[in-house]
Amino acid sequence: MSWAQSILFVLVLGCEAAVRASKMKYHDQYVGKGVGPDPCYNENGTPKRCVPDFVNAAFGKRVEASSTCGAEPEHYCKSSKDKTGEITRHCFVCDASNPKYSFPPEFLTDLNNPSNVTCWMSKTYSAVQYPANVTLTLSLDKKFELTYISLQFCSARPHSMAILKSVDYGKTWTPFQYYSNDCKKMYNKPARSQATKANEQEALCSEAYSNIDPFTGARVAYSTLEGRPSGQDFENSPVLQDWVTATDIKVEFHKLNTLGDEVKDDDGAKKSYYYSLSDFAVGGRCKCNGHASSCIMGKDGRLTCDCKHNTAGYDCEKCQVFHYDRPWQRASGREANECVACNCNLHARRCRFNYELFQLSGMKSGGVCINCKHNTAGRHCHYCKEGYYRDSARRITEKGACKACSCHPVGALGKFCNQTTGQCPCKDGVTGLTCNRCAKGYQQSTSTIAPCIKKHDSPQVKPWMKVTDSSNRGVDKSEEFKQTGHHDNNVDTRHAGVPKPVSNESRRPVSRPEEVDKAPVDCGKCQKRVRKLTLRKFCRRDFAFLAQILSRDFDDTWVKFTVSIEVTYRKGAPERSARKAEALLWLPKADLACKCPKVRVGRKYLFVGKSRPEDKIRPGYVVDRSTTVLRSRDKWQRRLRQFVEREMNGEC
Repeated sequence: MSWAQSILFVLVLGCEAAVRASKMKYHDQYVGKGVGPDPCYNENGTPKRCVPDFVNAAFGKRVEASSTCGAEPEHYCKSSKDKTGEITRHCFVCDASNPKYSFPPEFLTDLNNPSNVTCWMSKTYSAVQYPANVTLTLSLDKKFELTYISLQFCSARPHSMAILKSVDYGKTWTPFQYYSNDCKKMYNKPARSQATKANEQEALCSEAYSNIDPFTGARVAYSTLEGRPSGQDFENSPVLQDWVTATDIKVEFHKLNTLGDEVKDDDGAKKSYYYSLSDFAVGGRCKCNGHASSCIMGKDGRLTCDCKHNTAGYDCEKCQVFHYDRPWQRASGREANECVACNCNLHARRCRFNYELFQLSGMKSGGVCINCKHNTAGRHCHYCKEGYYRDSARRITEKGACKACSCHPVGALGKFCNQTTGQCPCKDGVTGLTCNRCAKGYQQSTSTIAPCIKKHDSPQVKPWMKVTDSSNRGVDKSEEFKQTGHHDNNVDTRHAGVPKPVSNESRRPVSRPEEVDKAPVDCGKCQKRVRKLTLRKFCRRDFAFLAQILSRDFDDTWVKFTVSIEVTYRKGAPERSARKAEALLWLPKADLACKCPKVRVGRKYLFVGKSRPEDKIRPGYVVDRSTTVLRSRDKWQRRLRQFVEREMNGEC
């Protein structure tokens, strides 16, 4: 017997002695030992690798046998040799209806008491001899990491048998080990083969047990790691960790060892040959991947690991919800590899793992928060979303850390402010955090485009009236403009900073008063809202692109916009400025005053139009009433992408 086999038998006998010592030891073998330090954490609270106790995983489990004697009463005989070598036989009755003469498979996993041996027995020779097979199937109800499988025979050892395992609860089976008098003939395997690192998950065949005198019923023990090169470094060998894992064990008996008695015309001799075992033991640990020190019965009635280190699952094989900042790993002696919670600053309950971000962080953090609340945004919900800015008086983890922008609808270029400072983008001559007053040296005008102009440019100006948001009729949405260092006689002193109402004439949208004729602009028929964009219209246009308005300048009759083109749907792109992604748009000042088209700085628009002769004079696009200008919407972008595909298919 080899050294490894000796150690194995010590483990087997030790396990059996513990079973015999106290049946109650296994009454609750998977529950923790009581109050005490948690084996999964050090005294200072840092996590460490932990494993459940080593147990006989087969104890008390149900074994299914394909053949059991006594379904109908039958005789069986026991053979033995006397001192002279003569074989003597004594025959008995097997009857499943009589407990005294029955041999059910339940005897395989009960207490193995040497003074009262209980055995399972198959039917006799004629019903089970080769090529017929007899199988014993043991379900462990959970994944275990196995150290040994032990079979204690009451009968003669078989000529050939195989041990198989399943890791998917009996759906598929993988050979663990073969035993035979003739490995080559029965299983087409050499009798003295050895496992190498290239085939550590290959079942081997042994003739060590079957060639011994079969009448001396004894133990056959299989060690899952014996002879495996990586067995000494099991902790760092995923191959062997997978090899020893099983949810079910099956023993297949393929041929009886009859010593030639099958050729004799002796009914008593044939009734002496059958398969019989007193003990079916499986030594191992509940598989918890180093993240639990015990297994318990779950709420669903299944055996499950009592997971620590923020792990979850029957085998602690995954991270708990929201603990995805780094990937799950099995614990080792050097590193517990606990799962880490995502950092969402208390603004999200869900997150996901991104491996690319994990790599970029130096393998430290890969969590991405999902559905940030409380007006926050970003991978960690660590800044305010568009339209909100950070309240410096609050911590980022507080619900009110982000405040809504309150940009003045006339003085600001848009509704969105700086997400850090709250500063709104102001028009020329306008100042203030919310762009609610004219800067020094400027005064109010009647224009929505240039609400503040230099004082010397227009001697007679009227202040703007209170601005009402069209989406909330009659509700004041803004602060009124305030003059800096200047007292306006039109301001009602009873309400500081609120100018007196003026006539509805001032509501008419015009461009800068110093640049537009005093006569009212005749806008004529102007389609302010485009409702349809067809393939026919798209095909007849020279250009189509998505752009964001960056800035605006005036000259005598034109308004020049600098834009950033993001997507080009149709060729005919304009000449771009010195900056890589910028181009120029030219709008007639009169058309802009009539909002034909309506274009504002800071917003994104889709432009679909034709090239004009002016394009040769002015670099960029000329956008007038014939140009289709649409606020950026997903539905318009989807439609343009469809038009591009249809154009490529020759439908234009």
